[in-house]
Amino acid sequence: MDTKTVEIYSTSSCHFCHMAKEWMTEKNIPFIDYNVGEDLEKRKEMVEMTGQMGVPVIKIGNEVMIGFNQDKMSQLLGVQ
Repeated sequence: MDTKTVEIYSTSSCHFCHMAKEWMTEKNIPFIDYNVGEDLEKRKEMVEMTGQMGVPVIKIGNEVMIGFNQDKMSQLLGVQ
């Protein structure tokens, strides 16, 4: 498995954020979780990166994806 840094920009009320974090936990993929509902610096960083406020924003290495796309994440992380 690739050891790419995985970061997720999420909010506590976001259903897809919870799904993404549960999926990564099940696959033993370490990730850094930024709660952009509370962390204004990270919210600003996310908006500058994506141009929008939708969550989750998942950054895997240099790849940024908006929303939880399990197939794409599996491919980027080299997991089934």
